[in-house]
Amino acid sequence: MRLGAEWARYFDEFRVSAFRLETRQVYAIPAEQANVELFLAGGDRPAGHNASWRGRIAKIIASGRTVQRAKLVRSPLTDYLRYQRAWGIPGNIAAGEDYRMVDITEGGWGLPDQDFWLFDEVTVVHLDYNPDGTFIGAELVEGADPAQYRHWRDSALSHGVPFGEWDAGAGPAG
Repeated sequence: MRLGAEWARYFDEFRVSAFRLETRQVYAIPAEQANVELFLAGGDRPAGHNASWRGRIAKIIASGRTVQRAKLVRSPLTDYLRYQRAWGIPGNIAAGEDYRMVDITEGGWGLPDQDFWLFDEVTVVHLDYNPDGTFIGAELVEGADPAQYRHWRDSALSHGVPFGEWDAGAGPAG
């Protein structure tokens, strides 16, 4: 079932856990474009960068729930991923997200080419994008086999390296 903007309500309603698989190397998010350009130009990260998401994550974590994310990456990193590595992901981690980097440069570990959120082990929401990374919309996957999505989650997390230990040039930091 195709969802409108209300798909974000799943963040308010999940009770225990949320997991995101990010498969794309570029996301074209209009609200981020100016910051990506500023980053690429060597500018300073604006005060309050991504504050609304970080605030939401901090509240979720404070309530005893967990948020995990696995980001599939290939070398060399795209400009967008360099921006996320420097300006986005550290703030997410500071807010309490468990963020893993999964290097798929030489193999995909059997992971899908589909972004999704898995809420409370059973509710699956696909996030759909155009080839340029522009968000198309979210879709509640009715009748999904949650065991398959849990398998992909577990595989991504087991092959992932915690962000703080990951070195984009060499995999895990030594």
